[in-house]
Amino acid sequence: MKQTKIITQLDFEYLRQLVQQHSAVVLDADKTYLAELYLQPIAESAGFASITELVTYLRHQPLSNLHIQAIEALVTNETSFFRDTYPFEALKQFVLPDLLKKRRIERSLNIWCAACSSGQEPYSIAMLIREYYPILSNWSLQIIASDFSNKVLARASQGCYNQLEIKRGLTKNLREKYFQKQENEWQINHEVRQMIDFRQINLLHTWSSLPQFDIILLRNVLIYFDIPTKKALLKKAQQQLNSDGYLFLGSGETTLNLDESFERIQFNKSICYRLHNRYNKYP
Repeated sequence: MKQTKIITQLDFEYLRQLVQQHSAVVLDADKTYLAELYLQPIAESAGFASITELVTYLRHQPLSNLHIQAIEALVTNETSFFRDTYPFEALKQFVLPDLLKKRRIERSLNIWCAACSSGQEPYSIAMLIREYYPILSNWSLQIIASDFSNKVLARASQGCYNQLEIKRGLTKNLREKYFQKQENEWQINHEVRQMIDFRQINLLHTWSSLPQFDIILLRNVLIYFDIPTKKALLKKAQQQLNSDGYLFLGSGETTLNLDESFERIQFNKSICYRLHNRYNKYP
């Protein structure tokens, strides 16, 4: 029997509520095609004749692995190596030199890539550090990369990317230096993979297991949340960031009218945020 991909608005509204409740991501009401595209394989694998049957089942069952699969399928995981370029230039030219100077006594640096998806962002930072700041190999360097989805984290920890992904933002020099060809995929070297500590973290939940950070990358995350959730996440970021640390958001995101404790800092074409001086022990 051929399965149908059509989903009713009522079913999609249930899915929107499910996703928002457990991930805080707000799906646009006109994005029913996302459910039709991404839930069809899940419905087929679970033995349902249609997406409608899958949703009917989800409605009447307690939270299960099938619910999590549906939520993960509907949450966007768009990323690429050195995405948007300019933040990585700011890290290389301004942020890391500043922090290396300030941390020269303790020789410790903590970086967090929140919502890291399939891992291109933390691996980009790791490659940048190996290329330009090999001195950090003698420091206590911690790069934590987290995501809501265990599925994408499993893929990120393997560090395997297809030909299209490897071409997005990655130079030939870096590919040849840090990747090995594995049949139809490229795998990043073990030395780079071991630099990243991948963790499953739902940003809505407690961050108590995390250390204080010198750099937090919360890029292209706030755009998916409503205003109260944005404010709550920025408040938590403020508490998790060292007083002289740096917060990076996506190019279309801002702390303006959301959290007054941050001030906007511009490095050439890149924008990041630091705590205002009244929160900052380093004037």
